[in-house]
Amino acid sequence: MDKYKKLKVVGEGTYGVVYKGIFKEQQSLPEEQQNVVALKKIRMGNLKEGVSFTAIREIKLLQELKHVNVIGLLDVFSHKSNVYLVFEFMESDLENVIKDRDIILLPADIKAYMQMILQGVEACHKSWILHRDLKPNNLLISHTGILKLADFGFGRHFGSPNPRYTHQVVTRWYRAPELLFGAKSYGSAIDIWAVGCIFAELMLRTPYFAGNSDIDQLSKIFAALGTPTEDVWPGLTSLPDYIQFNHIAPTPLKQLFTAAGNDALDLLASMLKFDPSARCTATEALKHPYFSNYPQATLPSELPKSTKPLSNNNNNPATTMALSPRYRGKSTVVSPNKRTLDTVATDSSVDDRATRRKLITEEQDVVKKRLDFK
Repeated sequence: MDKYKKLKVVGEGTYGVVYKGIFKEQQSLPEEQQNVVALKKIRMGNLKEGVSFTAIREIKLLQELKHVNVIGLLDVFSHKSNVYLVFEFMESDLENVIKDRDIILLPADIKAYMQMILQGVEACHKSWILHRDLKPNNLLISHTGILKLADFGFGRHFGSPNPRYTHQVVTRWYRAPELLFGAKSYGSAIDIWAVGCIFAELMLRTPYFAGNSDIDQLSKIFAALGTPTEDVWPGLTSLPDYIQFNHIAPTPLKQLFTAAGNDALDLLASMLKFDPSARCTATEALKHPYFSNYPQATLPSELPKSTKPLSNNNNNPATTMALSPRYRGKSTVVSPNKRTLDTVATDSSVDDRATRRKLITEEQDVVKKRLDFK
Protein backbone atom coordinates (compact mmCIF):
# COMPACT_ATOMS: atom_id res chain seq x y z
CA MET A 1 0.00 0.00 0.00
CA ASP A 2 2.97 2.31 -0.43
CA LYS A 3 1.36 4.06 -3.42
CA TYR A 4 -2.31 4.18 -2.43
CA LYS A 5 -4.50 5.48 0.38
CA LYS A 6 -7.89 3.87 1.10
CA LEU A 7 -10.73 6.33 1.53
CA LYS A 8 -13.81 4.17 2.14
CA VAL A 9 -15.42 0.82 1.36
CA VAL A 10 -17.64 1.02 -1.73
CA GLY A 11 -18.53 -2.66 -2.17
CA GLU A 12 -18.12 -6.11 -0.74
CA GLY A 13 -18.65 -9.55 -2.23
CA THR A 14 -17.79 -13.22 -1.88
CA TYR A 15 -14.20 -12.83 -3.05
CA GLY A 16 -13.16 -9.49 -1.65
CA VAL A 17 -13.71 -5.87 -0.67
CA VAL A 18 -13.57 -2.82 -2.95
CA TYR A 19 -12.27 0.49 -1.62
CA LYS A 20 -12.27 3.96 -3.07
CA GLY A 21 -8.72 5.25 -2.97
CA ILE A 22 -6.24 7.82 -4.20
CA PHE A 23 -2.51 7.97 -4.89
CA LYS A 24 -0.69 8.97 -1.68
CA GLU A 25 1.51 11.39 -3.58
CA GLN A 26 -1.63 13.32 -4.60
CA GLN A 27 -3.38 13.55 -1.23
CA SER A 28 -2.15 17.11 -0.70
CA LEU A 29 -3.69 18.23 -3.99
CA PRO A 30 -7.21 19.69 -4.28
CA GLU A 31 -9.80 16.91 -4.55
CA GLU A 32 -10.64 17.72 -8.16
CA GLN A 33 -6.97 17.15 -9.14
CA GLN A 34 -6.65 13.75 -7.44
CA ASN A 35 -6.79 10.57 -9.52
CA VAL A 36 -9.34 8.34 -7.81
CA VAL A 37 -8.96 4.56 -8.11
CA ALA A 38 -10.83 1.44 -7.01
CA LEU A 39 -8.78 -0.94 -4.85
CA LYS A 40 -10.13 -4.49 -4.95
CA LYS A 41 -8.74 -6.60 -2.09
CA ILE A 42 -8.90 -10.31 -2.88
CA ARG A 43 -9.64 -12.54 0.07
CA MET A 44 -6.95 -15.20 0.20
CA GLY A 45 -8.81 -17.73 2.39
CA ASN A 46 -6.52 -20.70 3.00
CA LEU A 47 -3.01 -19.43 2.36
CA LYS A 48 -1.98 -22.85 1.06
CA GLU A 49 -4.46 -22.44 -1.79
CA GLY A 50 -3.01 -19.10 -2.87
CA VAL A 51 -4.88 -16.54 -4.99
CA SER A 52 -8.27 -17.72 -6.25
CA PHE A 53 -8.42 -18.91 -9.84
CA THR A 54 -11.19 -16.37 -10.44
CA ALA A 55 -8.84 -13.51 -9.53
CA ILE A 56 -5.98 -14.91 -11.61
CA ARG A 57 -8.27 -15.23 -14.61
CA GLU A 58 -9.56 -11.67 -14.22
CA ILE A 59 -6.01 -10.31 -13.97
CA LYS A 60 -4.84 -12.25 -17.01
CA LEU A 61 -7.77 -11.23 -19.22
CA LEU A 62 -7.73 -7.56 -18.25
CA GLN A 63 -4.01 -7.33 -18.89
CA GLU A 64 -4.78 -8.37 -22.47
CA LEU A 65 -7.82 -6.15 -22.98
CA LYS A 66 -7.27 -2.45 -23.59
CA HIS A 67 -10.39 -0.65 -24.79
CA VAL A 68 -12.29 2.48 -23.80
CA ASN A 69 -15.38 0.37 -23.02
CA VAL A 70 -13.56 -2.21 -20.89
CA ILE A 71 -12.55 -1.42 -17.30
CA GLY A 72 -8.86 -0.59 -17.02
CA LEU A 73 -6.65 -2.66 -14.70
CA LEU A 74 -4.03 -0.16 -13.58
CA ASP A 75 -1.95 -2.16 -11.13
CA VAL A 76 -1.66 -5.45 -9.20
CA PHE A 77 0.25 -5.77 -5.93
CA SER A 78 0.36 -7.78 -2.71
CA HIS A 79 0.10 -6.40 0.82
CA LYS A 80 -0.03 -8.33 4.11
CA SER A 81 -0.79 -11.64 2.39
CA ASN A 82 -3.59 -10.04 0.34
CA VAL A 83 -3.65 -9.30 -3.37
CA TYR A 84 -4.97 -5.94 -4.56
CA LEU A 85 -6.24 -5.11 -8.03
CA VAL A 86 -6.26 -1.40 -8.88
CA PHE A 87 -8.93 -0.25 -11.34
CA GLU A 88 -10.23 2.98 -12.75
CA PHE A 89 -12.81 4.31 -10.30
CA MET A 90 -16.35 4.34 -11.69
CA GLU A 91 -19.11 6.49 -10.25
CA SER A 92 -22.12 4.27 -10.98
CA ASP A 93 -23.39 1.30 -12.97
CA LEU A 94 -26.16 0.58 -15.45
CA GLU A 95 -28.32 -1.15 -12.86
CA ASN A 96 -28.57 2.10 -10.90
CA VAL A 97 -29.49 4.01 -14.03
CA ILE A 98 -32.24 1.52 -14.91
CA LYS A 99 -33.68 1.49 -11.38
CA ASP A 100 -33.51 5.24 -10.78
CA ARG A 101 -37.05 6.43 -11.48
CA ASP A 102 -35.90 10.04 -11.41
CA ILE A 103 -34.00 9.31 -14.62
CA ILE A 104 -35.82 9.57 -17.94
CA LEU A 105 -34.15 7.40 -20.59
CA LEU A 106 -34.66 8.78 -24.07
CA PRO A 107 -34.34 6.51 -27.12
CA ALA A 108 -31.05 8.29 -27.86
CA ASP A 109 -29.80 7.47 -24.34
CA ILE A 110 -30.63 3.78 -24.71
CA LYS A 111 -28.89 3.78 -28.07
CA ALA A 112 -25.75 5.29 -26.52
CA TYR A 113 -25.62 2.67 -23.77
CA MET A 114 -26.17 -0.14 -26.26
CA GLN A 115 -23.45 1.19 -28.54
CA MET A 116 -20.92 1.29 -25.71
CA ILE A 117 -21.91 -2.18 -24.45
CA LEU A 118 -21.53 -3.69 -27.91
CA GLN A 119 -18.21 -1.92 -28.52
CA GLY A 120 -16.86 -3.43 -25.31
CA VAL A 121 -18.23 -6.88 -26.19
CA GLU A 122 -16.80 -6.61 -29.70
CA ALA A 123 -13.36 -5.84 -28.24
CA CYS A 124 -13.61 -8.94 -26.03
CA HIS A 125 -14.71 -11.22 -28.83
CA LYS A 126 -12.05 -9.92 -31.23
CA SER A 127 -9.52 -10.91 -28.57
CA TRP A 128 -11.21 -14.35 -28.32
CA ILE A 129 -12.49 -13.64 -24.83
CA LEU A 130 -15.95 -14.49 -23.51
CA HIS A 131 -17.20 -12.33 -20.65
CA ARG A 132 -19.81 -14.87 -19.45
CA ASP A 133 -21.42 -12.62 -16.85
CA LEU A 134 -22.84 -9.60 -18.62
CA LYS A 135 -25.56 -7.90 -16.57
CA PRO A 136 -26.38 -4.28 -15.68
CA ASN A 137 -24.37 -4.10 -12.45
CA ASN A 138 -21.26 -5.39 -14.24
CA LEU A 139 -21.51 -2.46 -16.65
CA LEU A 140 -19.87 0.44 -14.83
CA ILE A 141 -20.26 4.11 -15.73
CA SER A 142 -17.61 6.80 -15.27
CA HIS A 143 -18.21 10.38 -14.20
CA THR A 144 -17.94 11.34 -17.88
CA GLY A 145 -20.70 8.90 -18.87
CA ILE A 146 -18.45 6.25 -20.45
CA LEU A 147 -19.77 2.72 -19.92
CA LYS A 148 -17.21 -0.02 -19.32
CA LEU A 149 -17.49 -3.80 -19.06
CA ALA A 150 -16.23 -5.03 -15.68
CA ASP A 151 -15.96 -8.15 -13.50
CA PHE A 152 -14.19 -10.69 -15.69
CA GLY A 153 -14.09 -13.37 -12.99
CA PHE A 154 -16.10 -15.73 -15.24
CA GLY A 155 -14.31 -14.66 -18.42
CA ARG A 156 -12.22 -17.07 -20.46
CA HIS A 157 -10.67 -17.55 -23.86
CA PHE A 158 -12.65 -19.37 -26.52
CA GLY A 159 -12.10 -20.66 -30.05
CA SER A 160 -10.16 -23.84 -29.38
CA PRO A 161 -11.29 -27.03 -31.18
CA ASN A 162 -13.85 -29.17 -29.31
CA PRO A 163 -14.22 -26.82 -26.35
CA ARG A 164 -15.77 -28.09 -23.10
CA TYR A 165 -16.86 -25.32 -20.76
CA THR A 166 -19.08 -25.20 -17.70
CA HIS A 167 -22.68 -24.18 -18.36
CA GLN A 168 -23.00 -22.72 -14.85
CA VAL A 169 -22.08 -19.20 -15.94
CA VAL A 170 -23.95 -15.92 -16.44
CA THR A 171 -26.48 -14.70 -13.89
CA ARG A 172 -29.71 -16.60 -14.53
CA TRP A 173 -31.81 -13.72 -15.85
CA TYR A 174 -29.24 -13.11 -18.61
CA ARG A 175 -28.33 -16.75 -19.28
CA ALA A 176 -28.78 -18.03 -22.84
CA PRO A 177 -31.19 -20.97 -23.32
CA GLU A 178 -28.42 -23.30 -24.52
CA LEU A 179 -26.71 -22.84 -21.14
CA LEU A 180 -29.99 -23.51 -19.32
CA PHE A 181 -30.21 -26.76 -21.29
CA GLY A 182 -26.70 -27.71 -20.16
CA ALA A 183 -24.60 -26.94 -23.25
CA LYS A 184 -20.86 -27.28 -22.58
CA SER A 185 -19.74 -26.25 -26.06
CA TYR A 186 -20.60 -22.66 -26.83
CA GLY A 187 -19.17 -19.40 -28.07
CA SER A 188 -19.70 -15.66 -28.24
CA ALA A 189 -23.46 -16.05 -28.80
CA ILE A 190 -24.01 -16.46 -25.04
CA ASP A 191 -22.73 -12.90 -24.48
CA ILE A 192 -24.98 -11.61 -27.27
CA TRP A 193 -28.04 -13.16 -25.63
CA ALA A 194 -27.13 -11.39 -22.38
CA VAL A 195 -26.76 -8.08 -24.24
CA GLY A 196 -30.21 -8.63 -25.78
CA CYS A 197 -31.67 -9.11 -22.29
CA ILE A 198 -29.98 -5.89 -21.15
CA PHE A 199 -31.36 -4.05 -24.22
CA ALA A 200 -34.88 -5.22 -23.31
CA GLU A 201 -34.34 -4.16 -19.70
CA LEU A 202 -33.26 -0.67 -20.75
CA MET A 203 -36.54 -0.29 -22.65
CA LEU A 204 -38.77 -1.90 -20.01
CA ARG A 205 -36.93 -0.60 -16.93
CA THR A 206 -37.37 -4.05 -15.40
CA PRO A 207 -35.76 -7.43 -16.23
CA TYR A 208 -37.25 -9.14 -19.30
CA PHE A 209 -36.88 -12.76 -18.13
CA ALA A 210 -36.84 -12.94 -14.32
CA GLY A 211 -36.97 -16.64 -13.47
CA ASN A 212 -36.45 -18.05 -9.98
CA SER A 213 -35.01 -21.38 -11.20
CA ASP A 214 -33.54 -22.69 -14.44
CA ILE A 215 -36.86 -24.32 -15.38
CA ASP A 216 -38.78 -21.17 -14.53
CA GLN A 217 -36.27 -19.14 -16.52
CA LEU A 218 -36.86 -21.27 -19.61
CA SER A 219 -40.62 -21.04 -19.04
CA LYS A 220 -40.46 -17.25 -18.99
CA ILE A 221 -38.29 -17.14 -22.11
CA PHE A 222 -40.67 -19.46 -24.00
CA ALA A 223 -43.73 -17.55 -22.78
CA ALA A 224 -42.30 -14.42 -24.40
CA LEU A 225 -40.54 -15.79 -27.48
CA GLY A 226 -42.45 -19.04 -28.08
CA THR A 227 -41.34 -22.62 -27.58
CA PRO A 228 -38.46 -23.52 -29.93
CA THR A 229 -38.37 -26.62 -32.10
CA GLU A 230 -35.68 -28.43 -34.06
CA ASP A 231 -36.79 -26.45 -37.11
CA VAL A 232 -35.77 -23.11 -35.59
CA TRP A 233 -32.99 -24.49 -33.38
CA PRO A 234 -31.19 -27.49 -34.93
CA GLY A 235 -29.64 -29.69 -32.24
CA LEU A 236 -31.99 -28.49 -29.51
CA THR A 237 -33.20 -31.93 -28.46
CA SER A 238 -29.62 -33.25 -28.25
CA LEU A 239 -28.57 -30.81 -25.51
CA PRO A 240 -27.55 -32.56 -22.25
CA ASP A 241 -30.36 -31.23 -20.06
CA TYR A 242 -33.06 -30.88 -22.69
CA ILE A 243 -36.63 -31.37 -21.55
CA GLN A 244 -39.76 -30.82 -23.58
CA PHE A 245 -42.02 -27.86 -22.84
CA ASN A 246 -45.61 -27.35 -23.87
CA HIS A 247 -45.93 -25.47 -27.13
CA ILE A 248 -46.49 -21.73 -26.78
CA ALA A 249 -46.78 -19.38 -29.73
CA PRO A 250 -44.44 -16.35 -29.66
CA THR A 251 -45.81 -12.98 -28.61
CA PRO A 252 -44.96 -10.23 -31.13
CA LEU A 253 -42.34 -7.98 -29.57
CA LYS A 254 -44.39 -4.91 -30.51
CA GLN A 255 -47.13 -5.99 -28.10
CA LEU A 256 -44.76 -5.68 -25.15
CA PHE A 257 -42.32 -3.01 -26.36
CA THR A 258 -45.09 -0.67 -27.45
CA ALA A 259 -42.92 2.45 -27.66
CA ALA A 260 -39.90 0.91 -29.42
CA GLY A 261 -39.15 1.53 -33.09
CA ASN A 262 -39.10 -1.26 -35.64
CA ASP A 263 -35.31 -0.97 -36.00
CA ALA A 264 -34.82 -1.44 -32.25
CA LEU A 265 -37.10 -4.47 -32.21
CA ASP A 266 -35.34 -5.98 -35.23
CA LEU A 267 -31.99 -5.65 -33.47
CA LEU A 268 -33.44 -7.11 -30.27
CA ALA A 269 -34.88 -10.07 -32.18
CA SER A 270 -31.52 -10.75 -33.84
CA MET A 271 -29.86 -10.97 -30.40
CA LEU A 272 -32.52 -13.21 -28.89
CA LYS A 273 -32.66 -15.93 -31.52
CA PHE A 274 -32.84 -19.42 -30.05
CA ASP A 275 -30.27 -20.88 -32.45
CA PRO A 276 -26.89 -19.54 -31.22
CA SER A 277 -25.45 -19.74 -34.74
CA ALA A 278 -28.23 -17.45 -35.99
CA ARG A 279 -27.67 -14.69 -33.44
CA CYS A 280 -25.92 -11.59 -34.68
CA THR A 281 -22.35 -10.91 -33.63
CA ALA A 282 -21.34 -7.74 -31.79
CA THR A 283 -19.80 -6.40 -35.00
CA GLU A 284 -22.97 -7.12 -36.99
CA ALA A 285 -25.09 -5.51 -34.27
CA LEU A 286 -23.01 -2.31 -34.41
CA LYS A 287 -23.62 -2.15 -38.16
CA HIS A 288 -27.40 -2.51 -37.71
CA PRO A 289 -29.48 0.41 -39.06
CA TYR A 290 -30.71 1.05 -35.52
CA PHE A 291 -27.44 2.85 -34.76
CA SER A 292 -27.47 5.04 -37.87
CA ASN A 293 -31.19 5.85 -37.84
CA TYR A 294 -32.70 8.85 -36.06
CA PRO A 295 -32.21 9.77 -33.26
CA GLN A 296 -28.45 9.87 -32.96
CA ALA A 297 -26.98 8.35 -29.82
CA THR A 298 -26.58 10.76 -26.91
CA LEU A 299 -23.01 11.82 -26.20
CA PRO A 300 -21.71 10.02 -23.08
CA SER A 301 -21.13 13.32 -21.27
CA GLU A 302 -24.80 14.24 -21.81
CA LEU A 303 -26.29 10.99 -20.53
CA PRO A 304 -28.44 11.24 -17.39
CA LYS A 305 -26.56 10.42 -14.20
CA SER A 306 -27.71 8.42 -11.20
CA THR A 307 -26.77 9.90 -7.84
CA LYS A 308 -27.05 6.49 -6.16
CA PRO A 309 -23.86 4.61 -5.20
CA LEU A 310 -22.60 1.54 -7.02
CA SER A 311 -24.75 -1.57 -6.68
CA ASN A 312 -23.67 -4.14 -4.09
CA ASN A 313 -23.51 -7.49 -5.86
CA ASN A 314 -24.72 -9.30 -2.76
CA ASN A 315 -27.95 -7.29 -2.86
CA ASN A 316 -28.36 -7.36 -6.60
CA PRO A 317 -31.87 -8.63 -7.46
CA ALA A 318 -30.42 -10.52 -10.39
CA THR A 319 -28.30 -12.48 -7.89
CA THR A 320 -30.89 -12.98 -5.18
CA MET A 321 -33.53 -13.76 -7.81
CA ALA A 322 -36.11 -11.60 -6.08
CA LEU A 323 -37.47 -8.28 -7.28
CA SER A 324 -38.11 -5.42 -4.90
CA PRO A 325 -41.79 -5.29 -3.84
CA ARG A 326 -41.91 -2.01 -5.73
CA TYR A 327 -41.60 -3.85 -9.04
CA ARG A 328 -42.71 -7.41 -8.25
CA GLY A 329 -45.67 -8.41 -10.35
CA LYS A 330 -45.87 -5.01 -12.05
CA SER A 331 -45.80 -4.51 -15.78
CA THR A 332 -44.25 -1.28 -16.94
CA VAL A 333 -45.64 -1.51 -20.47
CA VAL A 334 -49.26 -0.91 -21.36
CA SER A 335 -51.30 -0.50 -24.52
CA PRO A 336 -50.22 2.29 -26.88
CA ASN A 337 -53.19 4.51 -25.97
CA LYS A 338 -52.00 4.74 -22.35
CA ARG A 339 -48.90 6.75 -21.62
CA THR A 340 -46.84 5.81 -18.56
CA LEU A 341 -43.46 6.89 -17.25
CA ASP A 342 -41.77 4.22 -19.37
CA THR A 343 -43.69 4.81 -22.59
CA VAL A 344 -43.06 8.54 -22.34
CA ALA A 345 -39.40 7.86 -21.68
CA THR A 346 -38.93 5.71 -24.78
CA ASP A 347 -41.47 7.17 -27.20
CA SER A 348 -39.47 8.54 -30.14
CA SER A 349 -42.29 10.99 -30.99
CA VAL A 350 -41.36 13.03 -27.92
CA ASP A 351 -37.89 14.42 -28.57
CA ASP A 352 -37.28 16.95 -25.84
CA ARG A 353 -36.35 15.79 -22.34
CA ALA A 354 -38.17 18.74 -20.75
CA THR A 355 -41.33 17.94 -22.73
CA ARG A 356 -41.17 14.37 -21.54
CA ARG A 357 -40.76 15.52 -17.97
CA LYS A 358 -43.85 17.72 -18.38
CA LEU A 359 -45.87 14.82 -19.77
CA ILE A 360 -44.79 12.63 -16.88
CA THR A 361 -45.67 15.32 -14.34
CA GLU A 362 -49.14 15.76 -15.87
CA GLU A 363 -49.82 12.06 -15.44
CA GLN A 364 -48.05 11.65 -12.13
CA ASP A 365 -51.07 10.24 -10.31
CA VAL A 366 -51.43 7.46 -12.88
CA VAL A 367 -47.73 6.64 -12.73
CA LYS A 368 -47.69 6.57 -8.93
CA LYS A 369 -50.65 4.22 -8.76
CA ARG A 370 -49.18 1.91 -11.38
CA LEU A 371 -45.74 1.63 -9.74
CA ASP A 372 -47.01 1.68 -6.15
CA PHE A 373 -45.27 4.93 -5.31
CA LYS A 374 -46.57 6.33 -2.03
